[in-house]
Amino acid sequence: MFSFVVVVVVSFIFYLSKIIIKMKTSVLRSPLTVCIAGRVQAPGRVEAVVDLPFTLTCMLQKAKGESVKQVRWLDMKNETLISYVPGQQASVSGQQHVELGSAARDASNVLIKRVSHRDEGCYTCIFDVYPSGSKEGKTCLIVTASVTHDGNKTIVSGKEASLSCRYGLPEKVLQILWKRTRQPGISQDVASYAKRGDPMIEESFADHARLTRSLSDSQLTLWSVRTEDEACYTCEFHTYPDGTKSATTCLTVFVLPKPQVSYKTTSPGVVEANCTAMARPKAEIVWNVEGDNRTLGPPTTVATVQDDGTTLVISTLKMYISLLKDVSVKCLVHHKGLESAIAVSMNTKSESLAILISVTAVAFLLVLCMCVCLWKCILRKNGKSVSVQCVCFPNTAGLRSLSSW
Repeated sequence: MFSFVVVVVVSFIFYLSKIIIKMKTSVLRSPLTVCIAGRVQAPGRVEAVVDLPFTLTCMLQKAKGESVKQVRWLDMKNETLISYVPGQQASVSGQQHVELGSAARDASNVLIKRVSHRDEGCYTCIFDVYPSGSKEGKTCLIVTASVTHDGNKTIVSGKEASLSCRYGLPEKVLQILWKRTRQPGISQDVASYAKRGDPMIEESFADHARLTRSLSDSQLTLWSVRTEDEACYTCEFHTYPDGTKSATTCLTVFVLPKPQVSYKTTSPGVVEANCTAMARPKAEIVWNVEGDNRTLGPPTTVATVQDDGTTLVISTLKMYISLLKDVSVKCLVHHKGLESAIAVSMNTKSESLAILISVTAVAFLLVLCMCVCLWKCILRKNGKSVSVQCVCFPNTAGLRSLSSW
């Protein structure tokens, strides 16, 4: 009997608890539905990149039996950005830089065709709902930009190098600062330009650097570039309220080779040829002997790094002297800064030809002088008074006898 009573009591308590839970659930559901219905959902803060299109969006959650009669967007000045009647394209009116975007039912999208700094601010979307009235949501747009540059550059020593970087929101820029980094973690100021001032060049760069007067497109120019100018350069745009925006570009300085060739006789019938090239980065030297095998082994190459960062390369090739008389021996110098290799010939054929041309030219001039002197002598014999004096020879005194011919 006691067990039966316990079972009945437990069953009654269980049944009663289910009723209470059901009542609580029904009580909670009603206010939740009322809270959601008629609310406009919109992101509180969004970011848009300058010069790109961007879409503002909001969505209405209607209650049962409600209908949207009109949608309006207001800008940060509470002026109408765009307005329209849903489903009626002809009713769309608004500012020129925006247009109505496609959207799902009970949602609204407004496309800003090209974002500018003037578009920054808070926007309100308003749904005119029947019969409950207007429902609105607010979203704030932050316009951002990143720093861009032309990429890393390579320049030949002695030439002019221009480094550029750009920032799309000059209205926010207070100052531009250029820094040079030659070693990790160690930076050096190069130049700066403030919103209300003139470009400032640091003393150590004053003799070969200049900076443009611009807060949007900053250009640092280095003329008569030296090897010590090889480094990474960072342009910093100090902005308000977005803080510092920066980008880094690296400059590589090349020193082009000016190869020289020399040779000497080391033993009877054997010549030692040397080809030297100083460059940055290191040049590569190759010998071209037109496939002849009269060299005494492969060339030997020695590379020595100089204090200014250049590298001196000396390539030595031993060969039989007869090789110079028969074929063209060339030193070919390859370098990253050259479109094609520099070829320096060292065979004696060209030297002999140059000597022959020089001797022939001198002989021709001497013969010409003799002909002039003889012509003057002939005129003298014909009774004409002509002063005969040849200047083709260092000693003209001995030529006076020609007047008696």
